[in-house]
Amino acid sequence: MIRSTLLRRSIVTPCRYKSTKVNFHRPDGPGSKDAAEQADATATILADSLDFQKRIRPSESAPNKLTWLDALNEKKRQLSEGKTISSFAYQSTKTTAVGEKTRSESFSYLTLPFKDDVWLRDSYINAAGRLRVGQLFQDLDALAGRIAYRHCAPAEPVNVTASVDRIYIVKKVDDIENYNFVLTGVVTWTGRSSMEISVKGYAFPGDYPSEIKETNLSDDAVFLKADFTFVARNPETHKSFPINHLLPTNEREWLDFRRAESHNAQKKLRAKLETLDKVPPTQQESNLIHNLYIASKAVAKLDPEQSSKLIFMKDSQVSSTLFMQPQYRNRHSYMIFGGYLLRQTFELAYCAAGAFSCAPPRFVSLDSTTFKAPVPVGAVLFMNARVCYTEHIKEEGEGDSIPVLASLLKAYELPPANQISHDSSEFLSRPGTIIQVKVDTKIRNLDSVEAIESGSFIYSFFVPRDTEGVRDKPGYCSVVPQTYEEMMLYIEGRRRAFDTAEYAKALHEAKKA
Repeated sequence: MIRSTLLRRSIVTPCRYKSTKVNFHRPDGPGSKDAAEQADATATILADSLDFQKRIRPSESAPNKLTWLDALNEKKRQLSEGKTISSFAYQSTKTTAVGEKTRSESFSYLTLPFKDDVWLRDSYINAAGRLRVGQLFQDLDALAGRIAYRHCAPAEPVNVTASVDRIYIVKKVDDIENYNFVLTGVVTWTGRSSMEISVKGYAFPGDYPSEIKETNLSDDAVFLKADFTFVARNPETHKSFPINHLLPTNEREWLDFRRAESHNAQKKLRAKLETLDKVPPTQQESNLIHNLYIASKAVAKLDPEQSSKLIFMKDSQVSSTLFMQPQYRNRHSYMIFGGYLLRQTFELAYCAAGAFSCAPPRFVSLDSTTFKAPVPVGAVLFMNARVCYTEHIKEEGEGDSIPVLASLLKAYELPPANQISHDSSEFLSRPGTIIQVKVDTKIRNLDSVEAIESGSFIYSFFVPRDTEGVRDKPGYCSVVPQTYEEMMLYIEGRRRAFDTAEYAKALHEAKKA
């Protein structure tokens, strides 16, 4: 088992700030520079606060944000009076009136000019020189939260991320130094107290459009699609809070509304009828489990050299433990920002996929994820990631270099993967391995011995068969389940892979239409 503790990385966001000069004693003799003048002298002091200052500090749109010490003292005061407080910034809804709002009224956007701003780009780039996706997740969740509050206005309920329905990379954008990004989003569906928010990422090789509106952005520039579900809660009663109804105004908006409505109904039905906790595997899946069991016994007898690309699921695990500090709180002060949790789980999943394949993986999709419990400031977050499913994209007529691999693939009953190939700009058009990683999270307060499930995050990555710059090319790597629990994880992963394939197919067909 691989065990790892993720270290906090210092990320400097494109916020404009005045640097505070700190005087350090440096007994280096005459001519030595003051420590504050060194290139990295202020990084460890300011980087983390800069990363979150836009969300934490008071602003024109949120003037009632105060420091953690103020929030902590208010919480203690309310507890002494026998009250509970869920939000420091929003303690009154202001109004309970429910009206109607159009989609355009919630439209919001964020610009990330990577081509024009080299230091902004440097904050969003990973070790392989590509986009650091976990950093982008924070922006996606923050933008979705802003959209939720614009739709609910003038009421001010406590809006929280209930689920991430999907984040999907439509096409690769490797050379981010050649693009300026724009993230946009709108409310596409509302229930009584919940709303679906759709976010798109656009990559422009030149300047942005002169005016950024939903109607003048071309779908050809889309590289990312994401859907979030937010729920509104009354900060005084802690119960669900009715929100403004969404009023579609044209055919496209009505189609998106009906699609979201249908998706929510299917999601609820699937939770009742298709979960393996309630419904046993189908006959085909039962046969697959038996074949996997036989194949796992055959793999156990192989020499290490023969089985170097066949890895048991138990050996793919990576773990991390983090203490939740107030610098990563959300706008309500007492809970951790959802985007920060997405970033941490993503980066642990990235570690698991990279260690599994011995190559830098590429993010493909985050599947439907439900936040079962909020993560409070001061809690301990336990994360455990493991590879739960793999699938190969192969060239037509390609043979297998490892004899047992062919029989193993046959046991998996995988369809020809070259059917997935659509476009040269899509990295899934190359031969390689799709790696699905599940990250289970639990939280525990320091005054309790009980750990509570917070949510499970399922990330899919792609590793090309021939990766440049890797000494031992990864080839095709496969995860091998052994226990019944691992077999169930594999079957669930297989089902999710089919769902992702259907989603990708629908996007492709919609683009052609």
